[in-house]
Amino acid sequence: MWRTVSSELSRLHERFAVSAYRDGATRLGLPSDRVPQLGQVDERVHRLTGFHIRPVPGLVPIREFYGALARRRFLSTQYVRHDSEPFYTPEPDIIHEIIGHANSLACPELAALYELAGRASLRARSTEALDRFSRVFWFTLEFGVAWESRELRAYGAGLLSSFGEIQRFRSAEVRPFDLDAMASMPYDITRYQPVLFAAPSYHRAVADLAHFFQSFEEATP
Repeated sequence: MWRTVSSELSRLHERFAVSAYRDGATRLGLPSDRVPQLGQVDERVHRLTGFHIRPVPGLVPIREFYGALARRRFLSTQYVRHDSEPFYTPEPDIIHEIIGHANSLACPELAALYELAGRASLRARSTEALDRFSRVFWFTLEFGVAWESRELRAYGAGLLSSFGEIQRFRSAEVRPFDLDAMASMPYDITRYQPVLFAAPSYHRAVADLAHFFQSFEEATP
């Protein structure tokens, strides 16, 4: 399963991923022929950006997952998607966690955003505030896209780890980058995302997201 998905995604990343993600993936150097040991991935990511990859037995509560990011800890599931659906899974498996997120965490700019996001989540005390934060996280660090070299490219881990969706995201309804709109936009994890928010550039996405996470408070509209 890993060999199949990893080799196909590596090819697609050249066409559809932002250059910062590709650079992070090159630095991390994940094996393509086998599932990497999380200990080895942890060691490499920590050496590159100071993040740790920590195994968990399954999905963890959302506050626990986000809160760990504030301490530069990424909690990774360990199971692999069923071989009947190799190219998409609605739940995060190790392919999503490592190819999507660990490669991103090998990029210093993205790693800094993950930490800022974790800190912002700790200030979201109410369910409503956490929901607003989670939607922004979803439409950016999971399903974010940006214009680069006159092409729409992905920087979100959800797109970057889905063989099927990464080839179709340019057919989604692409709206201008609007964090307030993201914060009120519902999403469905069981299907390809019909609406995406495109930043005018990857660097603009990073700058605007950093400001959003740094200034996020319970009462953020």
